[in-house]
Amino acid sequence: MQKTALLFAACSLALAAASANAQPLWKWRDASGQLHVSDTAPPAGTPAKDIISTPAGSGSAAPALTMATASSAAAPAASANDTALDKKKKAADKEKADKEKADHAAVDAKNAAIRKDNCTRAQGNLAGIQNGMRLARVNDKGEREILDDAGRAEELKRTQDSIASNCGPAPAGQ
Repeated sequence: MQKTALLFAACSLALAAASANAQPLWKWRDASGQLHVSDTAPPAGTPAKDIISTPAGSGSAAPALTMATASSAAAPAASANDTALDKKKKAADKEKADKEKADHAAVDAKNAAIRKDNCTRAQGNLAGIQNGMRLARVNDKGEREILDDAGRAEELKRTQDSIASNCGPAPAGQ
């Protein structure tokens, strides 16, 4: 039991030491002679003689890499990603516009069918009014009352307005 615990502690300590050394650190002196330790490269223009240590795996060319060089090296990769993202965004926008157009066309078709039905009904009502049929309406009390001449004229006007709005060309908003 103690051997297992001791082995576990030794392995944990070894892993901790390895991970502490795995962190890439730069050490350099600036123009005033002050020592700097950082995980980022020294600023551009730092002479190679002032760089004390570099992270493992980095050559001496890394400190000479300037921000302009780094950004220009990353620019082609970034622009390739940007163009891919732009293409995806344009495709998504086009798909959305096509869907909206199809939805709008479906709504227009539904509205046209409703207008056609309303037109047919209004024309039937107009034919009944013009033939001299008796017209009746249900009042507020739920009683049926026959329309007099003024009521017939009012109903005729309402039916003609309905025909004008439903049987003519589609309104400008549709």
